[in-house]
Amino acid sequence: QVQLVESGGGLVQPGGSLRPSCAASGSTLTIYARGWYRQAPGKQREWVAVITSSGSTNYANYAGSVKGRVTISRDNAMNTVYMQMDKLKPEETAVYYCNAKGCGGQVYWGQGTQVTVSL
Repeated sequence: QVQLVESGGGLVQPGGSLRPSCAASGSTLTIYARGWYRQAPGKQREWVAVITSSGSTNYANYAGSVKGRVTISRDNAMNTVYMQMDKLKPEETAVYYCNAKGCGGQVYWGQGTQVTVSL
């Protein structure tokens, strides 16, 4: 089992930045991908970013709507993934969920952290 705990959400003005983080614990050696999703009120959960590793090299991919404004990174020693979000828009107000995928097909979710973009 893997436990994921997000933090770092909050209220930010349009154009501002936030850097939520996701700490993993438990059987983290089985995890090959870490990512972020978000779910706005009344909408389906959507994928935002993912990071995978091969040896010492990290590979990141982003949804088209955030590419160029969002950077996902990881601290392997701390089993923590970060998502730097810049130039935030009001329509990006959502609950942001951390996600992890295991080699055996397991999928883990955090409890979510609220991000509100508003004046």
